[in-house]
Amino acid sequence: MIDFDFEEERIRQELQRLAAKRVLIQLPQGLKPEATRVAKMVEETGALAMISADPCYGACDIATNEAESLEADVIIHFGHSKFVKHETVSTIYVEARALVNINEPLEKALQLLKGYSKIGLVTSVQHLQTLSETREFLVRSGKTVIIGAAGHVGYAGQVIGCDYSNVKSIDDEVDAYLFVGGGIFHALGIALNTSKPTFVVDPYDNRAFSLSEFAQKLLKQHWACIEQAKNAQNIGILIGLKPGQKRLEDALKVKELIEKHDKTAYLIAIREVTPEALLDFPTIDAYVNTACPRISLDAPEKFVKPLLTINEFMVASGEASWESMLKKGLFEK
Repeated sequence: MIDFDFEEERIRQELQRLAAKRVLIQLPQGLKPEATRVAKMVEETGALAMISADPCYGACDIATNEAESLEADVIIHFGHSKFVKHETVSTIYVEARALVNINEPLEKALQLLKGYSKIGLVTSVQHLQTLSETREFLVRSGKTVIIGAAGHVGYAGQVIGCDYSNVKSIDDEVDAYLFVGGGIFHALGIALNTSKPTFVVDPYDNRAFSLSEFAQKLLKQHWACIEQAKNAQNIGILIGLKPGQKRLEDALKVKELIEKHDKTAYLIAIREVTPEALLDFPTIDAYVNTACPRISLDAPEKFVKPLLTINEFMVASGEASWESMLKKGLFEK
């Protein structure tokens, strides 16, 4: 079982500083088993603890509305660094750094990196503390290691699900990318936003692997969605209702562009974008998603109708080329 640093002493101090009376605890899926332990710790400070059972997909998904409805004066948000600039409810961010050894999968990755001399090193917030160790290992192995500056996100070397400015800033300097972290979500974003070979060091499964083949397969699926959307006459524009996903101005610009091409646009406000939710609108031929751009990334085929990012819609409407979109990134804002 992997341990995470929950910074309990800092939480206690922050709750006391904020004189918290009601606290809403928000955790992503993988950390929810710790919710009851956190609740007990919160109540030891004298505050009332409430646990959010809803999904939490990122720091853009702060449970502000829920907290206000429950009259909570503090949110404790686990697993992500700060993303929303202005919060209406005081929020304590606990990044929950993973306490895990990466030596064995890192050794395995070295075999995959043969033939690449300049490596872009990237991670998620849970593994930022491993960057120095990983960099030293790669340098001792004869590699040149480049870490992108913080950019739009909180730390150098960090990416989040919808922001790859970090890797884009060093793309011309590297031959391949090495991502340290679990699963494929963030690493797949690197591969699709750079078209560079991307490798993963996964300390949870104790393995290293390449994502290049899978990324190419997904690009073909996204191209097929764009081609299908070219024939759409009625187009739904999804407006996200989560605090960090509400991009109404972008949605209005897309609406204007759709109507310029003599097609019909419908603005649809939505909190959770799911295949089932979109089935309620059978007369709509395709969707443009202005909320989280990662929603259809990993499995576009799960949606019955094409679900495009804004950049993909620019290609479908003839306003941009496929090549220029790939250079910019599938879901870069």
